[in-house]
Amino acid sequence: MIAKKSLTLTVLAALALNPLVSFAASKMPLATGTGGAVATISEPATKAAMQILNQGGNAIDAAVAAAATLGVTDPFSCGIGGGGFMLIYLAKENRFISIDHRETAPRNFSPAVFLQEGKEIEFDTAVSSGMSVGVPGTVRGWHEALARYGTMNFKQVLAPAITTAEQGFAVSANFHHFNVGSEKKFAQFNSSSALYLKDGKALPVGMLFKNPDMGKAYRELAIGGVNAFYSGKMAAAILHTVNQPPTVNGVQVRPGQMTKADLLDYEVRLRLPIHSTYRGYDIYGLALPSSGGITIAEALNILEGYDTKSMSREQVEHLYLEASRLAFADRNAYLADPEFVDVPVTGILSKEFASERRKQISMQHASALNNPAAAGDPYPFQNDQSIPLRPLPVKTVLREESKHTTHLTVSDKDGNIVAYTYTIEDWGGNGMVVPGYGFLLNNEMTDFDFSGPHPNVPEAGKRPRSSMSPTIVLKNGKPAFTVGSPGGATIITTVLQTIVNHLDLGMSMDKALAAPRMSERNGSTTQVEPNFVGSPQALRLAPFGHQWKLADELDWEIGAASAITFNADGTVTAASEPVRHGVGSVLVQKPAH
Repeated sequence: MIAKKSLTLTVLAALALNPLVSFAASKMPLATGTGGAVATISEPATKAAMQILNQGGNAIDAAVAAAATLGVTDPFSCGIGGGGFMLIYLAKENRFISIDHRETAPRNFSPAVFLQEGKEIEFDTAVSSGMSVGVPGTVRGWHEALARYGTMNFKQVLAPAITTAEQGFAVSANFHHFNVGSEKKFAQFNSSSALYLKDGKALPVGMLFKNPDMGKAYRELAIGGVNAFYSGKMAAAILHTVNQPPTVNGVQVRPGQMTKADLLDYEVRLRLPIHSTYRGYDIYGLALPSSGGITIAEALNILEGYDTKSMSREQVEHLYLEASRLAFADRNAYLADPEFVDVPVTGILSKEFASERRKQISMQHASALNNPAAAGDPYPFQNDQSIPLRPLPVKTVLREESKHTTHLTVSDKDGNIVAYTYTIEDWGGNGMVVPGYGFLLNNEMTDFDFSGPHPNVPEAGKRPRSSMSPTIVLKNGKPAFTVGSPGGATIITTVLQTIVNHLDLGMSMDKALAAPRMSERNGSTTQVEPNFVGSPQALRLAPFGHQWKLADELDWEIGAASAITFNADGTVTAASEPVRHGVGSVLVQKPAH
């Protein structure tokens, strides 16, 4: 059943004309070979990473090169004006580390920053403003990654991105599609409309697009390093943009109050990842303030109690939806920045808590419709005397998160792996291009809950809860696969469903990525893609009583995943999005013949 009027002739017509439906002929979304491997959603970014690998760089060097190039070719989703999470596996040391360079709230923030006369301000008003901008963490994250775990410097790894920015590239159908989605936002700001609009409209397909100002920004980083971003002329330009937005005549938006100290004091966090197990595999994901690793682990713990190998596909998918619903109920109630909130992580991740949550699932029918699942009580399973209180789960309205992020994954010949998701949040971030430097600023502060009481309310220095979920999986102590995706809160379900498709349903990784996606986030309906509706898969699930809804016409896809599998014969298979986002791009160092 489809909620409301989700599937109309108008939507179908739009989908039929949508340029994202067609494959990009020059891209290869699947490749197998030896040596290093790269998977992104951008051919120039994939080539940039491979260039670095071929020059002797390792996976960390190549990941930064790819990310910098994505900032040029996919500027509406990511860039140095934002932040992210990098999950690294160091093969020789057999250890994991995650680099949290999530944006932080400026020091003027309080829980009431998005309230006016006691009421939440309009979401779109908050997005297109200086107050939505968190202190960017991307550049410092790249610096820490290269300094601690890389072999190259900024000058070397930024070179491919500089070339792409200065020489330009033809506007693709995919670039144009996302540009269209940002037209209204960009039209409010002089610097943005000058770069991304022509006569008030998105740049046309085929046009040669250059961004010399972004090339300038990268060149300054190549010369001055991380300090060129957080102090000096570039920092001054960022602060001026945030606090005095470059609006066109007559347009008024809320300014921010970011300070020099906010930029200078920004720090990354090196965190141990979340570790869980599933059917003999070791699953490594992100710790808080990302909710991805914990939510995926809890859902898998719930699913692990079922013998999925003896079940039909529709039974497994029904259980996937129900486990996701319960895990999201707990995510929404408890998870937030651990530096501000005592989160019962041990309890949520315990197998015993999963057994209790599993009791809420019926094998015959979906949970009560239009009645989101209540959060569970993980505190009896916490075994942590430092958390004496047991706060009641907070009931909140589920806000739709922005989905415009990017994910890439890289491995090198030595077995090091990087799974990296980073973002500027909404399509085009807050809509403001920093004049003279060509990059968009984030609107990550809108990832906070606008009102409380809630663990994820805004506070000075706090990092908003994220859904980013780069994941690396081991089997018998050796890498088995890595996967991640963009997509706001749908990141979690995309990664979770891909793992279920691969491990429980036995799909090859490319087929696991291609399968129609269902995103159940404890709402009254489950978000699905258009090609799912009316499919045999949907018809087989119909008896369980799930209700479906579609996203809007401009944003109908769920995720744009990338993965690498590590095969038993020593080869690697890189797989990027085979059907979405204009099709992904992969390369392996030594292709198999």
